[in-house]
Amino acid sequence: MKTLKEVSCNMTVKVTKISGEGPVKRRLMDMGITKGVNVFVRKVAPLGDPVEVTVRGYELTLRKADAEMILVE
Repeated sequence: MKTLKEVSCNMTVKVTKISGEGPVKRRLMDMGITKGVNVFVRKVAPLGDPVEVTVRGYELTLRKADAEMILVE
């Protein structure tokens, strides 16, 4: 199993788990990143931070630390 941070550009993956805790996990879920949702990775910055994704029809930019908490398949 890999994290969202490890996914390359132009790939669609499915969220299997969010491994964060407390407010961080709640914030990710409030942004629409929940188990079973498809995430399309649009762009990854040259140094890997931030990661630009499309979730539920809208664009979202995540920090590398947040992307590491999202397990995908």
